[in-house]
Amino acid sequence: MGAIGRARRFVAFKSFSSLTRRIVLLNLAGLCALVSGILYLSEFRAGLIDARVQSLMVQGEIIAAAIASSAQVETNAITLDPERLLELQAGESYGPSEEGFSSFEFPINPERVAPVLRRLVGPTGTRARIYDRDGQLLLDSRSLYSRGEILRFDLPDPAEPAPTVFERAWRVLQLWFGRGDLPLYKELGPQAGKNYPEVAAAAVGVNDAEVRVDDRGRVVISVAVPIQRFRAILGVLMLSTQGGEIDEAVRAERLVIVRVFLVAAAVMVLLSVLLAGTIADPVRKLASAAERVRRRIKTRVEIPDFSARSDEIGHLSRALRDMTGALYNRIEAIESFAADVAHELKNPLTSLRSAVETLPLAKSDTSRGRLLEVIQHDVKRLDRLISDISDASRLDAELQRQEAVAVDLKQLLEMVVGMAQDVRGDDGVGVTLAFERGPGAPADFEVAGHASRLGQVVDNLVSNARSFSPRGATVRVTCRRLKDGAQIVVDDDGPGIRPDALARIFERFYTDRPHQGFGQNSGLGLSISRQIVEAHGGKIWAENRMGTDEAGAPKVEGARFVVRLPKV
Repeated sequence: MGAIGRARRFVAFKSFSSLTRRIVLLNLAGLCALVSGILYLSEFRAGLIDARVQSLMVQGEIIAAAIASSAQVETNAITLDPERLLELQAGESYGPSEEGFSSFEFPINPERVAPVLRRLVGPTGTRARIYDRDGQLLLDSRSLYSRGEILRFDLPDPAEPAPTVFERAWRVLQLWFGRGDLPLYKELGPQAGKNYPEVAAAAVGVNDAEVRVDDRGRVVISVAVPIQRFRAILGVLMLSTQGGEIDEAVRAERLVIVRVFLVAAAVMVLLSVLLAGTIADPVRKLASAAERVRRRIKTRVEIPDFSARSDEIGHLSRALRDMTGALYNRIEAIESFAADVAHELKNPLTSLRSAVETLPLAKSDTSRGRLLEVIQHDVKRLDRLISDISDASRLDAELQRQEAVAVDLKQLLEMVVGMAQDVRGDDGVGVTLAFERGPGAPADFEVAGHASRLGQVVDNLVSNARSFSPRGATVRVTCRRLKDGAQIVVDDDGPGIRPDALARIFERFYTDRPHQGFGQNSGLGLSISRQIVEAHGGKIWAENRMGTDEAGAPKVEGARFVVRLPKV
């Protein structure tokens, strides 16, 4: 009972899946189309008809030969009426009258042929009719009708109800589908035998056959062979199948096909349900998890892992998991960015508020001047923060909307470094550019990306290196073409980076500039650079250039920023 209950729940669960229903119905539709074509059985039916025609033709020739050998009327005897002889007068003669010669008009004697016909045709279930040379019916195996006898017809049972509208419609459909291009069979009278084409052909000595359908669409096969003796045609034998004989054979074959179809349909439904289970269930679970992700943003929802499958479901699962992970990372980044922005904006606003509130209380011009300097400093800091925050906030959307194109790093770096050299400040720091090509690397310096944003990265790194370089030093920019991409290295001769700050300098709003005043930098330049490089599928990191002093002890000779970009 438990197994039956589980099976019922399984079927009920599957029945609500539209994908399962579609798979089952489409598979069954294909099977039904195939079986419908097989059930038509046109070739099988034509083969049965041809075989039956040949069989009836052979059977008719055998029966016609038997009738011809036994049905000949005796011609060596003359029948005289003795009473007529007694009535003769002198000089009168008496011979066979017209009635006496009437027996010579029909070479087939129905009384002698009927027993032979009954014995030969009875076991076969075939209807046999014998016509004379003029097409008049002599014998019919259905009633063994002969001249002078009453023709008997089997009338329907008076108690049998009249066919309903549906039964009549079904008969019309049967006639329409079963008839095709076959003529309709009609029962003709005893005197109209030659109206059957096959009888008319057999009357002149040619075997012929006709295939017709009755009023119910059942096939009726008729063959006619001449009954002849010593090349003299004595009559015509017509053999006809019972209506529905061929159709019964076709129906039996169809019944076998239907049985096979039911078994195949059951197997196909089972296989379709199992196939749908491997498709619909994972898709349903993935859709349910995606719905939970939509409703629950603050907590992570785990997408079902079907990545072990090597089909489209596994690919869909991996794509949804990656997309969900990226979505959660983006949400967390936005939350963290919003918190950092609020914190960074709050500091200058607090300082600005204090200065504004203190300004009316200042009594000397010197105090008011210092407060105005603080206010101007905080306003500039707010303007710089808002500009950098605006640039960082629209960076992701801009990179997602734009299509990556081939960027010539050589041309880009020459332009950026040239601009940096043209705007050399009072510090006297110069910028140099060099290009190198690694072993097996292509001749060009092209990568896939956005030229303006990559130029922004190089400009940020050069500006950062110049701000840490001593007066008169040189910032060296080197572009190396690698086999699997390109690498941009920016070296300076500054104090280097503290070990504990190597991993933090790319964080938002992080600054470590003891040599500059507070609030002179927003701390978003390197963070934006990392965001751009990672959006291009690359990596960026910082390290110290190590050397040795005069005593051989290791020392920091400067900082180095490395950008690795993939190839086109």
